Amino acid sequence: MALMIAYGINREGKRDILAIEPMYEESEETWREFFRKLKRRGVRKICLCVSDAHQGIQKALKKEWIGSSWQRCKVHFMRNILAKIPHKEKKRFAERLKQIWLQPDKQSALSMASLLIQDYEKRFPEAVKCLENGLEDSLQFYEFPEIDKRRISSTNVVERIIREIRRRSRVIGVFPNQESYVRLITSYLIEYSEDWINERSYIKQENLVLALDEQENLAEAQAF
Repeated sequence: MALMIAYGINREGKRDILAIEPMYEESEETWREFFRKLKRRGVRKICLCVSDAHQGIQKALKKEWIGSSWQRCKVHFMRNILAKIPHKEKKRFAERLKQIWLQPDKQSALSMASLLIQDYEKRFPEAVKCLENGLEDSLQFYEFPEIDKRRISSTNVVERIIREIRRRSRVIGVFPNQESYVRLITSYLIEYSEDWINERSYIKQENLVLALDEQENLAEAQAF
């Protein structure tokens, strides 16, 4: 069984857990229902969704949140690429690869990727093809230049939450039913949310509002 977790950042720059849903499978339809529940609970718009490259999430996002952007988690993407590199070459290649997402702007990132592709397309064609196919989706965070790219380029926050969930649930071992498991995880995530409420903004509010307003203005201009 999959446990789907979504967290979001509101216009005040604060983080919060939005949903915890157990699902027997990850598919387009289960993710669409997941997104519909978010709508019923008051989420009105998603500007940027950050996730791994699961096809179900991507298709559901396009249908349920029209006009939103999708950012492929750069960490997952790097792992996908490095899985196609021989072990003895991984470290050297990884050093070159990660430089793509450290560039100050999208054009610089594309140029860095182009150089890497030229240098390695003959030696590691599968890795290069993987990079080419997913590169654009991994660079969507550059469309929000006012926001610290470390905050919106990966799913690291969710990954940390999942690791902690596994640690806490492993102590129990066997749960009598699904409801007891969800109650435990929910109580833990309530603690997590309370800590976030008391912290300073995850993203500076003025930067976030500026970025969102610019995106809205751009969408209106394109519609016109």
